[in-house]
Amino acid sequence: MISAASHVLRSMPRAPLLLMLTLAAPSVAAAQSGATPDFLFGRPRASIGVRGSRVFARAGSDLFRFVEQNLTVDRNDFDAPAVAADLGIRITERLDAVFGVDVSQKSIASEYRHLVDNNRQPITQSTRLREVNLGGSVRVALTPRGRGISRFAWIPARVTPYAGGGGGALWYELTQSGDFVDALAPPPQPIFSDLFQSKGWTPSAHAFGGVDIRFWRAWYMTFDGRYLWASARLGRDFQGFNPVDLAGFRLSAGVNVLF
Repeated sequence: MISAASHVLRSMPRAPLLLMLTLAAPSVAAAQSGATPDFLFGRPRASIGVRGSRVFARAGSDLFRFVEQNLTVDRNDFDAPAVAADLGIRITERLDAVFGVDVSQKSIASEYRHLVDNNRQPITQSTRLREVNLGGSVRVALTPRGRGISRFAWIPARVTPYAGGGGGALWYELTQSGDFVDALAPPPQPIFSDLFQSKGWTPSAHAFGGVDIRFWRAWYMTFDGRYLWASARLGRDFQGFNPVDLAGFRLSAGVNVLF
């Protein structure tokens, strides 16, 4: 049988034989190594991702300045961890509509900077700021996201930078609880315990840019920077203050998958 097979191979034209061996070699190598193909079956139509973020709060309104001057709270104490999720719907080869949610929370323990109680003990309180931003965006890929090699096969790009922007609605809750000094009363100013709260919805806008880096098939590492603009009127517990500044920069890293 071996001699017969050798006779068949010798009798075949040399060019077709070399072509068959060339085409077969990658398939055999892939089968032996168990490697997955480096392409997708069809162009992706959507994506879903999750990101962990660090929020760098601008904290530029007069309420934050008042808190910083009277309590042991610095402006960067309002920087907070956040988590976000995004759903992208492909509109064109480079354009996506993106819907997302971003949640952050920070609690800060403090005391009065220059005042103590009658026992010379600190007058303590806690400040908490929670935010939930629901947004819609347009995201533009700055370079091609891949290329089609046939009717059914599509090779995604290794690196895809992007930029975009949009708007939405932000829900916030600002709470201060603990012991406070009645600054309007004549000396000696009394100390009282209370809880002050303001919460509600307000419009928001954002702009962002980042990069997707593919690490396996349709899976990407995402690095993202975005700025969010928002402010809100405070409730009756914070009368006399201007709208609270909820703007800030968000620096994120996460995972994104196409499907």
